[in-house]
Amino acid sequence: MWGREGNKMTKFTKRAIKNAFIELLRERPLSQITVKDIVRKCGISRNSFYYHFHDIPSLIEEIVLEEADKIISEYKTLDSFEMGLNVVIDFVKKNRREILHIYQSVSRDIFEEYLWKVCDYIVVSFTKTIFADRPISKEDREIIVQFYKAQYFGLVISWLRNGMKDDVHRKIHRLCQLQKGIIEEMIGRSIELK
Repeated sequence: MWGREGNKMTKFTKRAIKNAFIELLRERPLSQITVKDIVRKCGISRNSFYYHFHDIPSLIEEIVLEEADKIISEYKTLDSFEMGLNVVIDFVKKNRREILHIYQSVSRDIFEEYLWKVCDYIVVSFTKTIFADRPISKEDREIIVQFYKAQYFGLVISWLRNGMKDDVHRKIHRLCQLQKGIIEEMIGRSIELK
């Protein structure tokens, strides 16, 4: 009985810490948030914070990876690269202030890791359908996946660097129109050049 109650309390405390941090992140840059601010906001001791998280970067990492996993589990199948990228862009827009505060901080690499993970999921999920049973080598599959993953990752990073000012949905749509058929050509060449 005590174990279950303790587990519920641990989950509740972790969630309170995350929520307090996110609220603070909406209000100010990451460099202006301390553990003291977080524990004061959620009404716990510093020891409770450090019981759950090593430091603020480990807190950020858990939140970001949790969000990446949530997006991945919500979209088990993807009809296109465009659909997957739009899901990522919508998430970033919805959490604009918090994402920019993380992206413009020393913890940028944590967000980039999240973005890379989601781009990997989008590309791997969609290419599985495209590759299907085609006799394409494992090496060529990996090259194609790496190419598209880097391309989409770069597109989102470029948009973030510009302060998310332009209409990235329109750019994604146009890019997907311009690239239509290219992946099929790459697969065809891979088969021909075996």
